[in-house]
Amino acid sequence: MRSPANRAKADDGPHIHPASVVSALATLDAEKAGLAALAEAMAGSLGAAFDVAVATIQNSHGRVVVTGMGKSGHVARKIAATLASTGTPAHYVHPAEASHGDLGMITTDDVIVALSWSGETVELRDLVEYSRRFDVPLIAFTSNAESALASSASVVLTLPVAQEACPHGLAPTTSTVMQLALGDALAVALLQSRGFTALDFRQLHPGGKLGASLKFVRDVMRQGDRVPVVPAGTLMGPALVEMSAKGLGCVGVLDEAGGLVGIVTDGDLRRHMANDLTARRVEEIMTPAPRTVRPDQLASEALNILNSRKITALLVVDGTRPVGVLHIHDLLLTGIA
Repeated sequence: MRSPANRAKADDGPHIHPASVVSALATLDAEKAGLAALAEAMAGSLGAAFDVAVATIQNSHGRVVVTGMGKSGHVARKIAATLASTGTPAHYVHPAEASHGDLGMITTDDVIVALSWSGETVELRDLVEYSRRFDVPLIAFTSNAESALASSASVVLTLPVAQEACPHGLAPTTSTVMQLALGDALAVALLQSRGFTALDFRQLHPGGKLGASLKFVRDVMRQGDRVPVVPAGTLMGPALVEMSAKGLGCVGVLDEAGGLVGIVTDGDLRRHMANDLTARRVEEIMTPAPRTVRPDQLASEALNILNSRKITALLVVDGTRPVGVLHIHDLLLTGIA
């Protein structure tokens, strides 16, 4: 019996999409049109309100409270998580639970971001009234600028009306994609305005693949006797012994002060292969002024250098003095590569 993959290969010919793929493509086209309309609005009237929203959050001294009901609530949770992970303290408050005590989670220093496509979500009423009573800034994500939510908001981010991908025009699809995109835009604008760096990001993402990629070179490099180096003037015979002993396919060459002046790699050996190789001095074989990294650079930066230069190891220097060596295998073992 042929596997699905084999059947697909055997049936290759004039390609006709099955109904499910036709449906998927129509969904993606509808959502793409929604994002295009959102981008056009941002370049126009939405942009001015968006700038005010960013400034409102920047000038607050509390947290961003994100809220919404139903599918908008699910999007609101994600927006709160994205804000928090990019340096803007935020949390989600369920609008129905807010009416039963969770309003106490909101302080007068906070900013509320409320999501409602129609702007008439009943469950938001108490939360909106609370924001007006205690003068808590309220930013509305809605498609209805004349809605109850919009009329009570400090800042209204009016999303353009777009066709839902749902063939009945009922299930929130295109609209939730647009809300999510607007939330991402808000988080990134705040990130950039605060000068939030990759190092700041590392403090909030210590785990997983992302946390690994934000490690410093000093956290991963090999140090001490594990660094392959020889002094200038060394014959290639002993230098090859050092290369083999450390097993990294390279050896650094040091001047009298201990500064790095060159590196001999497997590639250098291939380029200078001859019967007298072992009797020659390292200066004749080495690549001078090799590319290096610093201990305080991100390991992900070192990985980019290794990949772009198609090499497997980098010497780590403090000034000109080698203090470590970083091999692609080290990055693989720690989950960075």
